[in-house]
Amino acid sequence: MNLEVNIIPVSDVDRSKQFYEGLGWRFDEDVAPADGVRIVQFTPPGSGCSVTFGRGLTTAAPGSLQGALIVSDIEAAHKEVLNRGVQASDVWHGAPFPAEARLKGRDPEGTSYGSFFSFEDPDGNMWIVQEVTTRQPGR
Repeated sequence: MNLEVNIIPVSDVDRSKQFYEGLGWRFDEDVAPADGVRIVQFTPPGSGCSVTFGRGLTTAAPGSLQGALIVSDIEAAHKEVLNRGVQASDVWHGAPFPAEARLKGRDPEGTSYGSFFSFEDPDGNMWIVQEVTTRQPGR
């Protein structure tokens, strides 16, 4: 099995489309295959998994998604997100949850899987960005 698409619950499809375009994600499609259904799909750069949102796709509440994105350079990714006009947390290390366990700054030892930042889309769907420089065996 391959995970290839995640559905994001949103309240305003056009606003979300503008947000994910602004992030620089590849626009894949915007189709309305049936009455009351609209499907918009984007793929983050370099990803094999896309995100889909729209109308008539999910009963989940807008803003209820918590997703993860993987990058090879946390500082560069953080800078890019900020340069695209997206508000993001500061970079932290330590455990991603709970928030009280987070320590300021990038992991001082540069540990793979050890540094993070987060941002939200206009509905409050949260993306945690994690730095992975060396993958665990089998991943």
